[in-house]
Amino acid sequence: MAIGSGLGAQIGIASEVTYGTFVAPTRFIEFTKESLVLKKTTAQSSGIAAGRLMALSSRRVVTQKEVSGSLELEVTNKGMGALLQALMGTTVTPVQQAVTTAYLQTHTLADTWGKSLTIQKGVPLTTGTVTDKSFLGCKVTSAEFSCEVGGMLTSSFEFDGKDCDESQTLAAASYSNMSPFHFGQLAVKSGSFGTETALDGVRKVSVKIERPQATDRFYANSSALKAQPISNDLVKITGSLEMDYVATTVDDLHTSDGATSLVVEFVGPLIASTYFETFRIKLPAIKIDDAPPTVDGYGVVKPTFNFTALYDGTNAVAIEYMSTDTTV
Repeated sequence: MAIGSGLGAQIGIASEVTYGTFVAPTRFIEFTKESLVLKKTTAQSSGIAAGRLMALSSRRVVTQKEVSGSLELEVTNKGMGALLQALMGTTVTPVQQAVTTAYLQTHTLADTWGKSLTIQKGVPLTTGTVTDKSFLGCKVTSAEFSCEVGGMLTSSFEFDGKDCDESQTLAAASYSNMSPFHFGQLAVKSGSFGTETALDGVRKVSVKIERPQATDRFYANSSALKAQPISNDLVKITGSLEMDYVATTVDDLHTSDGATSLVVEFVGPLIASTYFETFRIKLPAIKIDDAPPTVDGYGVVKPTFNFTALYDGTNAVAIEYMSTDTTV
């Protein structure tokens, strides 16, 4: 029996072959918080019957069902591929580096059609029995990555889903030996694409990727369930740099509205040869939106520069992930 509290909870994920069709979880996520729920839309009959003072239970119907919620977790050196693929859209096959145990995943920005997940949640009763809630057709609608002084690289994924199936068998959770990326491994670089150099003074960085989709595709003949969401707007990528005011590099970009490439990377321990555990976000062109430095006291000036990532006309936004995972 499991522990009858959140200590006994589990999250397992698997990439779906067909949108909304259950696939048994193959990876188990060490998460910090989740809010995945089934949402239902109901309609209640308002028919009048002589002498009846309350609405009739049998005349309430469920007209729509869908899933929404988020999953928060630390970004680790293994097991992130399926989430990154669902976010970015590219079908990825990890590429072995030379003849080592290091494999590189390159997730470039693409349409997310066909990229959905089954997310199976195990929720413990106080008795220690763990109940199954398998969320089907989970599409990533946004994800945010953030790291600050003294902290770990954290992520938050927002989902839209098709349905919740409580009839599946709860998979037995198993976890590989994973370690999180953290501030001590962080490098932030800017400059011309491909030749970026270290950007000094950064205390916190965050990047948010939003994937707008038509999530209201409810049609007849579908048993109150939605069709797969379709991308219906441009991808929006924003972020922020919290810094000590050590140089005018970023401030000058705000003034000129010039573009720069931004690389946010975490390089961990050696895997083999010259290949290290790596998580890297590459934004070929960002522009600084607002928040030039202001002085509000005696302390070190600490501006926060908000930015928007844009297409530079040539290079794609990408997330590179080096690990020992041989599959996504």
